[in-house]
Amino acid sequence: MECKTGFLKCTWNFLMSPSAKYSLLTLLVVGFISGIIFWGGFNTAMEATNQLEFCIGCHEMRDNVYQEYKKTIHYSNRTGVRATCPDCHVPKDFGHKMLRKLQASQEVWGKLTGYVDTPEKFEAHRMELATHEWARMKASGSRECRNCHNFDAMSGEVQKQTVYKKHMKAKDDGLTCIDCHKGIAHKLPKEYKDPDEE
Repeated sequence: MECKTGFLKCTWNFLMSPSAKYSLLTLLVVGFISGIIFWGGFNTAMEATNQLEFCIGCHEMRDNVYQEYKKTIHYSNRTGVRATCPDCHVPKDFGHKMLRKLQASQEVWGKLTGYVDTPEKFEAHRMELATHEWARMKASGSRECRNCHNFDAMSGEVQKQTVYKKHMKAKDDGLTCIDCHKGIAHKLPKEYKDPDEE
C-alpha cells in the first residue's frame, strides 16, 4: 500500500493502527516501560548481590574466609580504603560480571548440598577452592586487583626500591598480581607449596 500523505503521517498512522486489540504505538510504549522496569530490577538485584553483607550472609563465608579477611590490610589500613568481597571477586564490566555470576551459581549449589558447611569441610576443600580462584584471577590478568593496584601507577619514589624493582620485573615478565600475592586476604591452604621455596 502506497502512502500519499507524507512519510511522517504514514508512519504515525501505521503506529496507531490496531493490532488484535491495541495499537502498535501502545504496544511499543508498554514494551519500552516494561523493559525499563525489568532492567532496573535486574540491576538492583545485581547490585544487591555485590555487597559485603550479601557475601557473608551464609555462615560458610561469615565464619571462615570473612574472619580471615578482617585481619588483613584489605579490611583495615592507614588510609581507610577497604576492599570488600566483590571488589576482588566480581569483575566491574557487565560481560565478565555476568560470567562470574553464572560461575557463582555453583557456589549456591555447594551451599544447598552442604559442600563446605562446617569448618572441617571448608578446610578439607580449601586448596581446591583456592586453586579455582587463583586460576580465574590468573586468566583475567588479576583484573580485579588492578582496579586499585596498577603497575603504571606505582612510584619508585614512594614505594621501597626493592619492592618497586620486583613489581617492575613482574611487569616486564608478564606476571599478574596473583602470581606473587596468594594468601593476601585469606589463609593459604595447608597443602600449598610456595614455588620460590622449592
